[in-house]
Amino acid sequence: MNKPGAEEAVPFISPKLRGWFAWYVRRYLRKHFNAVRLLTNAPPPASSSAAAVFYLNHPAWWDPLVAFHLARTFFPSQQSFAPMDAAALQKYGLLKRLGFFPVERGSLAGARRFLRNADDILSRPHQALWLTPQGRFTDIRERPVRFEPGLGHLASRLPGVAFVPLALEFVWWHERSPEVLVAFGPPVTLPQGQPAGVMNTHLEEALARAQDQLANASLLREPAQFSTLLSGRAGVGGIYDFCRQLCARARGQDFDARHASAPK
Repeated sequence: MNKPGAEEAVPFISPKLRGWFAWYVRRYLRKHFNAVRLLTNAPPPASSSAAAVFYLNHPAWWDPLVAFHLARTFFPSQQSFAPMDAAALQKYGLLKRLGFFPVERGSLAGARRFLRNADDILSRPHQALWLTPQGRFTDIRERPVRFEPGLGHLASRLPGVAFVPLALEFVWWHERSPEVLVAFGPPVTLPQGQPAGVMNTHLEEALARAQDQLANASLLREPAQFSTLLSGRAGVGGIYDFCRQLCARARGQDFDARHASAPK
């Protein structure tokens, strides 16, 4: 991959900066969410040296942070990259050293540059591309799932690369803070020699299946169906939890701040 200082669109990733940012993301997610949970029967694919594309729905601005945490948790040996609006990335140049590269939306030249950069990334082992192909924030219930054409074109150019759908939800269950729910779909088997539009349809349908599976599990509000990847703050806080703690002590019980454990 490119060396530091090279004038290339796909930047060199700084291991030290990436390690610091991973610590920061864990801390930030713990602060703002009750937990990050992976649906047990929708695990990530086994880690390998092969290049891969992880593509996910786009419900909120939290998505890049969650994806970064998942990449570090399940694929620590991979170099993970993601496109970012060129104008926004210009303001936050530090992100280039974390694997973000510029993409110019709405232009043919920008689309071609994105495909060249993706080819460069995915031509090497131990590298992955993380994408939100819907190109905009979308409600998790929106059906049918529709992508911009770029992912289909990428799939038609790279027949040996694994394309893995990833479903995300941000929901409130029992606690003050929301839950991050995650489900991976199996790598998509794509028909060879088909137009980019056909490729896109197969990829859209695979993500919709992963989203439906996650939505059905989310409705049950059963943490036992999930593996907890990261635990955050529980309870309401303030005077309410202080009083609950005093009452627990008076009864000779241990205090658990989780709202779900409170006496009915």
